[in-house]
Amino acid sequence: MLIRDWSVADFHCDALSKLLMKPELSFEDALELDVNLRRMHEGGIALQAFAVYLPEVLGRGKFEHVMGQLELYRKKVEHSAERSSGVKTLLWREQAVQLQKKTQTSPWGLITLEGVDGLEANLFYLELCFQMGVRVIGLTWNHANWAADGIMEKRGAGLTEKGKELVSLCNQIGMLLDVSHLSEKGFWELADRSERPFIASHSNSYSICPHVRNLRDDQIQAIVARDGRIGLTFVPWFVKEEDEVQMEDLLPHIEQICSLGGAHHLMMGSDFDGIATKVQGLEHAGCYPKLTEILLKHYDEVLVRGWLWGNVIRYLGEHLPEGKLGVASKFNS
Repeated sequence: MLIRDWSVADFHCDALSKLLMKPELSFEDALELDVNLRRMHEGGIALQAFAVYLPEVLGRGKFEHVMGQLELYRKKVEHSAERSSGVKTLLWREQAVQLQKKTQTSPWGLITLEGVDGLEANLFYLELCFQMGVRVIGLTWNHANWAADGIMEKRGAGLTEKGKELVSLCNQIGMLLDVSHLSEKGFWELADRSERPFIASHSNSYSICPHVRNLRDDQIQAIVARDGRIGLTFVPWFVKEEDEVQMEDLLPHIEQICSLGGAHHLMMGSDFDGIATKVQGLEHAGCYPKLTEILLKHYDEVLVRGWLWGNVIRYLGEHLPEGKLGVASKFNS
């Protein structure tokens, strides 16, 4: 069994934001990028979610900033001038069903939106993002915006009326929802309103590491009950309160999520390129084989394959929107 031949899906990285701030970087092999094409191949990453996140240095989020990162994705990630073929973009349920049948595949990308600040409370912009290839959105980053409160907002409010309209439109057009960064009240309001199973793209267990960004047990159970997914994240301070964090420190989070019924709902959500400090041994996307080796020392191969690939691709094969002839997108040609 060659671990390097395994397929991996990672549901969160911030490579696009880093490319936005440093446009001179090449997605091909720039060492400043935790996730680049070379490291995706080294790590066996067959599906990488690329988050559109607007750095705070940009000031108030604008739709032009969102469009700018989508254009970066198109030019740098999907159609790099340095190679004849780049990352393919996953858009439709039928594509994910086909990927379920393959143990190895060329790299695919999934575009997500981390916080809707840049949509400027204009729901037509949400539909434009869908047409541009975005398939998953998180309503907030850490703070409040026009749609909801983030988890760091002290008042801890939930969804605004406009945010409730946003969730309804997501249900209607087939946009999947992400609750990482959302306030607790917002989590439960979204859970009541979401018609499709939702995800937490990069959050660990609060019971194991009591960081506000991690999920409480009842939140984990709610995601599991709805057949959603939870992305195990490699942010060191979400893993363990001590300074130095090892890969083995991820295991208690896995145990806790599994104990709450989440063995078939767990996935990976690294947050590569969004963190400066790393879990030792997990410094970039090419390190996934090291993590796989550790997981196989403790868990059955079937479970490990599910966490790395199967659980994600099964979810997308059931809950992405169905492709329709005549639907335009810059990314499906």
